[in-house]
Amino acid sequence: MRLLVMHPNFPAQFLYLAHYLRQMPDNQVVFITANEENSMQNVHKVLFKPAREPSPDTHHYLTSMEEAVLQGQAVADLAFQLKAQGFRPDVIIGHSGWGCTMYMKDVFPDVPLVCYFEWFYRAHGSDCDFGGAVVTAEAETRIRMKNAPILIDLYSCDRGISPTYWQHSQFPAEYATKIKVIHDGVDTGFCRPQPGAKLVLPDKNLDLSQVDEIVTYVGRGFEPYRGFPQFMAAIRILLKRRPHCHVVIVGEDRVCYGSKLKDGKTYKEAMLEELPDLDTARVHFTGYLPKDQYMQVLQASKVHVYLTMPFVLSWSMLEAMACGCCIVASNTQPVMEVINDGVNGLLADFFSPGQIAGRIEEALSHRRWREGIGSRARETILDRYDVRRTLPRYLEWLFNK
Repeated sequence: MRLLVMHPNFPAQFLYLAHYLRQMPDNQVVFITANEENSMQNVHKVLFKPAREPSPDTHHYLTSMEEAVLQGQAVADLAFQLKAQGFRPDVIIGHSGWGCTMYMKDVFPDVPLVCYFEWFYRAHGSDCDFGGAVVTAEAETRIRMKNAPILIDLYSCDRGISPTYWQHSQFPAEYATKIKVIHDGVDTGFCRPQPGAKLVLPDKNLDLSQVDEIVTYVGRGFEPYRGFPQFMAAIRILLKRRPHCHVVIVGEDRVCYGSKLKDGKTYKEAMLEELPDLDTARVHFTGYLPKDQYMQVLQASKVHVYLTMPFVLSWSMLEAMACGCCIVASNTQPVMEVINDGVNGLLADFFSPGQIAGRIEEALSHRRWREGIGSRARETILDRYDVRRTLPRYLEWLFNK
């Protein structure tokens, strides 16, 4: 079996797929990516680089489209080279929206193309107007244009995959039957509870081995999309009430989703200025962590907080649940697809730091109840998101068996 995979990052959402297929000697996995780092034995990486950056003179509605075209051209050139060398995949899979998959039907017109559809942009009913935010007419037209490369993929692909029902619901109804909801999966063997786990990260000069109440937060960046300002305001309240509680925040001080602050400050800088009485001696920013240290954080966590606008659901929430964490999360659509309040997690109003702090304190104050919620959280992942369950469905849909 020959599989051609495409994503600017590596291995991204295709980690478990590539890992599984590469183990069979008769399979050939070729991965076209822009990521020079990382590697996987028996997966042949082919690096692409766009010919140039989008022109500064391009209409700003079209910047993302031009970027997709440039990426698509670079990937298509490599695919044509592979074809000339005799490589013909049995299936092609790639992440839609970046441009990587946009011209695959021109290179391999008879090869099934499966697109990973993560998000479809809408001006209303999801992230953009969340909480009553005003969407201007200019923003509406710009947002519509962001879907151009995705719409090309929706038309061109043979099949699609979307990780959650909430994300699937954002796509146009006329293409819905092309897309099947199958999550990438969670490695529940790696993401697992560790009773009595202690958090000690020597290279971060962090030793919380004597701390019983550890509250955790994880994000690729720190931004409003993932409720970082509300979380910071919530822990200010929490730490005043819980003198022995410590907070561990994993992630980089950058913006991955949404806009940066106009004054040039990061959201971390802005919130620390806004909350001068925050007990920063008990708030620990670790920066980016490798997987094993990240897992230590989750396994030592007593309460894990996950907040999100109505947007893409993060892997971190599911991984924390797999570790048996008691989750305090926002009562937003992507979260409520997974968490039933009071059963396998606790929900709070995204915009209410007081309510978020209250739910964290509620969990910290009732150990047996908290642990029961954590156990049911792991059961949810084992039942619905364990990679051993999701991968067979993924392969069946990918190869249309």
